[in-house]
Amino acid sequence: MPGLVLVVDDFPPNAKLLAVKLSNEYYDVIMAEDGFQALEKAQKEHPDIILLDVMMPRMDGFEVCRRLKANPETQSIPVVMVTALTETADRVRGLEAGADDFLSKPINDLPLFARVRSLIRLKMMMDQWRVRSQNPEQVSNAMLMAEVTTKARILVADELPGDLEKMKKFLEKDEHVLTFAGDPEEVLDILAREDFDATIISLTLPGDAGLRLCSRIRSREQTRQMPILLVADEGDLETPAKGLELGATDYILRPLDEHETLARVRTQVRRKRFQERLRTSLESSVNMAYNDPLTGVYNRRYFDMHLERMRSIQATTRKSFSLIMFDIDHFKLVNDTYGHGVGDEVLKEISSRVMRNVRNFDLLARIGGEEFMIILPDTPLETATAIAGRLRRIVADRKFRVSHDVKEITVTSSFGVTDACLAEAADILLKRVDSALYKAKDEGRDRVVVTPCAG
Repeated sequence: MPGLVLVVDDFPPNAKLLAVKLSNEYYDVIMAEDGFQALEKAQKEHPDIILLDVMMPRMDGFEVCRRLKANPETQSIPVVMVTALTETADRVRGLEAGADDFLSKPINDLPLFARVRSLIRLKMMMDQWRVRSQNPEQVSNAMLMAEVTTKARILVADELPGDLEKMKKFLEKDEHVLTFAGDPEEVLDILAREDFDATIISLTLPGDAGLRLCSRIRSREQTRQMPILLVADEGDLETPAKGLELGATDYILRPLDEHETLARVRTQVRRKRFQERLRTSLESSVNMAYNDPLTGVYNRRYFDMHLERMRSIQATTRKSFSLIMFDIDHFKLVNDTYGHGVGDEVLKEISSRVMRNVRNFDLLARIGGEEFMIILPDTPLETATAIAGRLRRIVADRKFRVSHDVKEITVTSSFGVTDACLAEAADILLKRVDSALYKAKDEGRDRVVVTPCAG
């Protein structure tokens, strides 16, 4: 997963040392000597991560970070501040400026590589969510930073009374709802029943229970994307670095500081809620791409894809499937007489009636104005014909209530039915069911015509 790293430091020996370390881990490295050059190269080269020195002349790292996060072209790039500053207030200041993490000088290789890998992995994931979202050009770091970070549900896996007391005291300032559990199995049981915005795991749980718990949480579909914040002892760099490799998103060292704990939890909650927003946008995009906006059933694009899948399954299993094609009789007359609004109501009601009377694994799609198609997996022609007859009666026997002066109208429909021949081309299959439908219309409408596979 190596990527492109921008190293920013006004002291060349420091920059070259970092570049050598990263190059030995197969990262591509570019360097900048000051903040202005860093801003220019970040916008031009689009690195996967920036390692940014804090103490620089003309423009310090805090200001560089603020400008990077304010620029739509660079705001999604993770920034790790590299500093000799040890005060917690400096770390909090950096986090509030938009930094994703800190590394202290002299840099230890373990946290360096763990942080870089973890943040690049997170960036790639977030980039994919952005690309797949409904309006990727509108998905910005400003939206991320605007996410509400209070009143989150947080599960704390820790056995140390001191930690628990501090967590409760610190996090209640943001009105978070905390659930405490010390046993890993209890934690997993709670996660299986309830949803949380983040989990905090102590690495001082007996043995390697904390790391194993982190791994197990990441392996489960329900909790795969949930932020995990690790708590480690001061001076223990190896264990949290291993945790980041296993999928943790951040760690904090004891003794716990109120401001840093709140800042790191807010960052994790913000990312989680932003990711949920992107996922919702993606689901909306999928619905728009594959569903008919009027009736809610699948559209022609999805029907064509599903038909190809059914043909592939048939080639493997030798099991046939059937097609039903139907449309509304004299639908133009409905529109001309009552208006297109009533026509839309009829289309939605027919879709609803059919959906309620087919199996949940059958596929209903609107493929044209008043034309619909049903794919019936593992269904012989005789059964498909009976289903078409039942659907015809469901449409014709009950009048349609519409928002019009007439109140109720009678609507009928015509059906064509066929079954799929083995290894038959899709266009031949569609032409046959289409011919069956048009024969039903030629013979007087409101009927079912069957044209079986000739193979």
